[in-house]
Amino acid sequence: MQLRLSLVTLGVSDVARSRRFYEAMGLVASSASTKDVTFFQLGSVVLALFGRAALAADAGVSDSAPGFSGVALAWNVPSEQDVDAALAKAAASGGQIVKAGQKVFWGGYSGYFADPDGHVWAVLWFAQRG
Repeated sequence: MQLRLSLVTLGVSDVARSRRFYEAMGLVASSASTKDVTFFQLGSVVLALFGRAALAADAGVSDSAPGFSGVALAWNVPSEQDVDAALAKAAASGGQIVKAGQKVFWGGYSGYFADPDGHVWAVLWFAQRG
């Protein structure tokens, strides 16, 4: 059996608030969404928003303090300008800029924002060289 990523679930403190943030970022909630869980189709992957305590209980683990979890989601965009535009949109939608867009050692351009619950997103562009 081949491992495939099909769904990413973010544990959030307020599903409605997080849904508003991601909708302000341009995502459209699936009709399968409810007040307790929201789904967004992102290409072949689904992003789900679920109550943090409920997600911990469902997994059978203790809920820990919010903060950096050692995971960053990534959003690849077509240009350096799109990195800056995406970061600006995140800030205008209620997110926090963690790191402004800048040239990076691996040859691209990237920056980071956090959603209202502190989930970190990298926004990046990389010029492929042939």
